[in-house]
Amino acid sequence: MNQNELKVRGARHHNLKNIDVNIPKNKIVVISGLSGSGKSTLAFDTIYAEGQRRYVESLSAYARQFLEMMDKPDVDSIDGLSPAISIQQKTTSKNPRSTVGTTTEIYDYMRLLFARIGIPHCTNCGRKISTQSIESITDSVIKEFSQKKVLVLAPLIQRKKGTYEKLFEQMKKDGYSRARVNGEIILLEDEFPKLDRQKWHNIEIVVDRIIASKSDKSRIFEGIQTALKAAKGSVLVASEKNEKIFSQNNACPHCGITVGELEPRTFSFNSPFGMCNQCNGLGVKMEFDPDLVIPDKTKSILDGAIVPWSGRFSSYRKQELRVVGKKYKFNLMTPMNQMKSKQIKVILYGTEDVMKFSYEAKTSDTIWEYTDAFEGVLNNLQRKFMETDSESKREWLKQFMRDTPCLTCQGRKLKPEALAVKINSKNIMEVCDLSIDSSYEFFNKLELTDTEQFIARDILKEIKERLEFLRNVGLNYLSLNRSSATLSGGESQRIRLATQIGSNLTGVLYVLDEPTIGLHQRDNARLIKTLSKLRDLGNTVIVVEHDEEIIRNSDWILDLGPGAGVHGGSVVFEGTLKQILNNHKSVTGDYLKDHNLIKIEDKIREQKGKIVVKGAQENNLKNINVEFPLGFLISVTGVSGSGKSTLINDILLKALSSYFYKTTGLPGKHKDVAGVENIDKIISIDQSPIGRTPRSNPATYIGAFTPIRELFSNTELSKERGYTPGQFSFNVAVGRCFACEGDGVKKIEMQFLSDVYVKCDECNGKRYNSETLGVMYKGKNIADILQMTVEEALKFFENIPAIKKKLETVLDVGLGYIKLGQSSTTLSGGEAQRVKLASELSKRGTGKTLYILDEPTTGLHFADVQKLLDVLNRLVNVGNTVIVIEHNMDVIKNSDWIIDLGPEGGDEGGNLVIAGTPKEVSSFSKSYTGKYLKKVIN
Repeated sequence: MNQNELKVRGARHHNLKNIDVNIPKNKIVVISGLSGSGKSTLAFDTIYAEGQRRYVESLSAYARQFLEMMDKPDVDSIDGLSPAISIQQKTTSKNPRSTVGTTTEIYDYMRLLFARIGIPHCTNCGRKISTQSIESITDSVIKEFSQKKVLVLAPLIQRKKGTYEKLFEQMKKDGYSRARVNGEIILLEDEFPKLDRQKWHNIEIVVDRIIASKSDKSRIFEGIQTALKAAKGSVLVASEKNEKIFSQNNACPHCGITVGELEPRTFSFNSPFGMCNQCNGLGVKMEFDPDLVIPDKTKSILDGAIVPWSGRFSSYRKQELRVVGKKYKFNLMTPMNQMKSKQIKVILYGTEDVMKFSYEAKTSDTIWEYTDAFEGVLNNLQRKFMETDSESKREWLKQFMRDTPCLTCQGRKLKPEALAVKINSKNIMEVCDLSIDSSYEFFNKLELTDTEQFIARDILKEIKERLEFLRNVGLNYLSLNRSSATLSGGESQRIRLATQIGSNLTGVLYVLDEPTIGLHQRDNARLIKTLSKLRDLGNTVIVVEHDEEIIRNSDWILDLGPGAGVHGGSVVFEGTLKQILNNHKSVTGDYLKDHNLIKIEDKIREQKGKIVVKGAQENNLKNINVEFPLGFLISVTGVSGSGKSTLINDILLKALSSYFYKTTGLPGKHKDVAGVENIDKIISIDQSPIGRTPRSNPATYIGAFTPIRELFSNTELSKERGYTPGQFSFNVAVGRCFACEGDGVKKIEMQFLSDVYVKCDECNGKRYNSETLGVMYKGKNIADILQMTVEEALKFFENIPAIKKKLETVLDVGLGYIKLGQSSTTLSGGEAQRVKLASELSKRGTGKTLYILDEPTTGLHFADVQKLLDVLNRLVNVGNTVIVIEHNMDVIKNSDWIIDLGPEGGDEGGNLVIAGTPKEVSSFSKSYTGKYLKKVIN
């Protein structure tokens, strides 16, 4: 057997046509082809899945129960398979605590660095903290606990798990008679406490019990000295109501403030030792927002200005507010925008003044009276939010809340003591706020003493290497504090790619899914260099990709097709770049040879007004004004991190959504959005799933399933039996299979093996009961219809306009290969986005709609980009405006208007480089987009 090849024989998974392929090892191999041709099926569902399955099967049965087992692919054999690692587009983590720094482990090394060479400063006066003598600790105790009875304790264990039997024995041997365990005093002569090894514990030796007074200074001194020796430099002094830890190290001589011993966990926002106590290390708090509680300031209280109080509690609340109004000279008919700020403050935050309130119940003559201070709207809502046991009420209240930066830590997540530790005048969060480029420069230019340099040598090496990897994959604009949940699929994929390079593994099979997503052409060279480095380490890199530059720089090309879905799944070509350029069967080869296959259309469009974003300054935007001419196809371009998503998604989309639909999402920082009267609605078409359950499918989403069910309910047999359209829904009990409840499959849990889904033996996977399946239309039952591809269904329903029109839009966006009943969970992000686009196309437009799309070319082959452009132009031709955030040059060159941001990413971005026609942008020398656009226009 040739050990230099990965041999796949008889691959039949999904739409693969029993194919055989030979993939050379230790090469960059690109799998290309039309969308839906079987690329991901071969790379991920066959090759990677089999590699992962073999690895998991090699483990013990006990270990396998903790791992997710992948399904065995439908393939005869795969020989020469290496251990496989998949790097896909899914976002790294939705956990609000996960950041770029924690994902790449750079933050872990930084915590160690600050714990070892960081210089603590006083949180009060800002002076450097030095070592504290026993004398100064004694004076501080007498001053702070004057004339109070105190315990002098030696803290041995602080919030650590374990049982500690040996520790108790040693304490007893050392002559100590008492200890404090989790706040309770115990006698060491008695039986030692049995501690739960899975819980955190605090254990301190009770050294002495004494009154803190000057007359007992000598005894206090001795007790502190003993405690410091036992606890290696720390002593805990506790009174009945207060306790404080002192350290022989790290105490301010001027203020007496003690930091304590620095540990890596001191800088962890996921640990109680480091996290801010108010926001629990999140940096934000969810609080009631006055602007959401009173969204329309032109209304009065009687008109329902206070939205949460305008429902069932209104009469009771009005009585309260009338009493408050009499005292503070406002009435309930005054519009909120005409009230004084002091009056609004009283309404929102309440008052300490005691007043008499009365409330007459409608059901009786009883008048209920009480005397108290007015609670205030926000305080009342916060109390109800905390007290309620109803999840629905809590969700209802959340609509009036927003994440706001924590006032205690100013969004920095850590305790003041941790933030007061600095290296070269910066604390750990200030370094994390820098861009990758700036933080790399910071660590490169650190000024350290010889001792500090020796201690930090290995830590700095790890940090700088990881930062260098992130720079090499084009993520130099990100900050280490950036939340993982806000990263795009391409960004999170490239972060994991950078992490893999740092592991220096060899002999591994890496499978990547479109790593160029979100990457500007300028940064492609960096990514190619990274992939080459992985290959040169002795690894095989399989990339599912449509980007021309990646294809041209690969060692081997595997082209699938010739079409999509049932028309795909065959090997059209396998070989080198030189060979594919001479192969006339390959659609991919045709586009690589001729850039002009995607033609620039000659179109003359009249501008229909404009929308202007004024003073945009969210994130890295530099207070820019941007005009969006309406009635055009507009491309927003720029290198990664230049501010495109911030401008469009965070400012324009949220501001217009708030205006039209009263959404609660707070727009990014800007002064104004002018010209909203020129459009009548805004539609955002993103790549989120069209449904989160296997029951949702394209037919239901685009609205085609309803007329199909109506058609079946109008057949002669349905009328005889009295069937309604609900009979043909697998979500309604009356017509679906009773055994599988309309799922078509049954889930069998296999404990330590992967869960198995088997066809329901009652309905044989058809979802419906036999009575429903007995109803035929043109020889097909409802289950047969759901198994049809869009192409097949379009021919079948060609004489039914209501269904035909909706299916045509799906075909137009290049999804003729998907099945009507295909589970939405099996659709890629790009496919889901195009299903949404098809849904919008099928609706009757007003000609004044603004559409926003974020990288709609994701997952699209050159041939599919042409179809997408046809669809987008159809929307614009009837007067609508389409804004796309895009890097694809074929889309950009076909735009009517380009808004180019930059010039760089991160701190160096956020400026409007140029706005104009493709020709104007291509001739502008300072635009990176223009530089690459020039190559495809001329």
